[in-house]
Amino acid sequence: MRANLAALCLAAVFAGAGVCYGQSAPPPGGSTVQPSFTEVYCSGFVKDTRLPDDNGVRVGDRFMVVRQTEDPYHVEWFKGQFKIAKAMGNLYADIGHLRVLNVQPKTSVAEVSFSCADMIRGDIVRPFEERSAPPYKEIGPFDHFAPVSGKPVGTVVTSPTFQQSQGQGSTMYVNLGAAQGVKVGDYMRIFRYQGKMIEVAPQPKGYVYQLYGYGSTPTRYEWKDLPREVLGEGIVLNASRNAATVYVTFSSADIYTGDNVEIE
Repeated sequence: MRANLAALCLAAVFAGAGVCYGQSAPPPGGSTVQPSFTEVYCSGFVKDTRLPDDNGVRVGDRFMVVRQTEDPYHVEWFKGQFKIAKAMGNLYADIGHLRVLNVQPKTSVAEVSFSCADMIRGDIVRPFEERSAPPYKEIGPFDHFAPVSGKPVGTVVTSPTFQQSQGQGSTMYVNLGAAQGVKVGDYMRIFRYQGKMIEVAPQPKGYVYQLYGYGSTPTRYEWKDLPREVLGEGIVLNASRNAATVYVTFSSADIYTGDNVEIE
């Protein structure tokens, strides 16, 4: 017998492990961190189309629970952030996994087999999709001024928690996706242009230049004449047409929304 899972009964056996978002402390020795099962399945994703919320169901079926989400603070951390985020698509948070125990004509009963957050009425249930952990590599000697790769360049737009700064062990969303050749397992280099007068750190425009004179020269320099600073790198966990979910495997400094990324 099949039933409509849109009316899924969550009177389930809450046996799944509870998971919360957090930033991992950088490991000693400057080594990288590898995304675990939790990072892979709780990272969230961006889709350029809305997900359907109506599925057939049988006993034993596995489902993923997701929730469409948006920035609750409505603060634009860098110029054009909202416009870029809208062009990327709809942002979904991963909530957890279900396994169907019993099917009724109009409802089903399922147990929670894994959870990233509390499930609530109105969450979307979609067929389970395997997400493999991408191949892992050691960072090796880190070059803070690595040459340009020549591949597509994008922007760090937001994160699952909508906070401004990220670091090693964090997840972030960038506006490079399958349309630019991005695929799961790709590595992205995270960098920042030096001397640009549009700061992404939380301070007034031109603060250190105007108040303290840092960077003052007889001839005012242009940011394009300075080397960029490479802040770290990350691995792609999920890629849609216009966006990708990136897990930061290494960082040498805080990464802010508005910083740039390029495919390695």
